[in-house]
Amino acid sequence: MYWEGLIMASVEQLRRRDGVNLVQLEADIASVRAGSSIASIALPDYVEHTEGVTRVGALSAEAVVRDYESAAKEIEAMGAELIDAAQKCEALTAQVHDAIAFMRETAAGYREEGRKIFKRIEECALFTEDVRKDMRRGQASHEGRLGRRGPRSG
Repeated sequence: MYWEGLIMASVEQLRRRDGVNLVQLEADIASVRAGSSIASIALPDYVEHTEGVTRVGALSAEAVVRDYESAAKEIEAMGAELIDAAQKCEALTAQVHDAIAFMRETAAGYREEGRKIFKRIEECALFTEDVRKDMRRGQASHEGRLGRRGPRSG
């Protein structure tokens, strides 16, 4: 591949450069770390150094695996955050279900109250109509009595 040639060319240029001292580079890397031996640096339990690997190779491999381990831990942390968000969402969903149930109960209460008032209004209308009928009957009866006796003369 084209990129492989470029990468190899870069490595070759690094080796040929006079200003790079690999021994000094190794010493600088070791001085940054706590402890001077590779064995004193804790590696993730899923890797171990291969016997005979150079110190630079081992340190390079460690740096890469630590980056991957760091990324893996961040991914796991995102998963934990996602679980936390899901739990909050579930709690919110439960609250929404409670609110919906309350709204349904309230709506049912309004319907029941509307039904009661509807019935009362119709009962009042029937009562009023009965009173009117009675009044008409009474008025007709009263007029009938007046008609038989005739008007009073004064």
